[in-house]
Amino acid sequence: MSSCCTPDGSCSTNAGEATTAVADSTATVYAVSGMTCGHCKTAITTSVSALAGVISVDVDVAGGLVTVTTGGAPDDAAIAAAVDDAGYELTGRA
Repeated sequence: MSSCCTPDGSCSTNAGEATTAVADSTATVYAVSGMTCGHCKTAITTSVSALAGVISVDVDVAGGLVTVTTGGAPDDAAIAAAVDDAGYELTGRA
């Protein structure tokens, strides 16, 4: 499947096609403390992305939020452990 982005970097109106491919996915937002920089973002993204069932990870360092998209219900305990392993603290769902 091709990207929903057009050559100029904007999103096309056919974005629904990509969404259909992961219709059973769940996006969950977590509050994480201790993040201050790009290294933090990379460490958390790498650690959480390695978990089974994780489709994508989006880290908002400034907001202290991590959005994890999973194929089905997220495993909060496994995600918390992965964040902990990266050196940060998951304080709950946002």
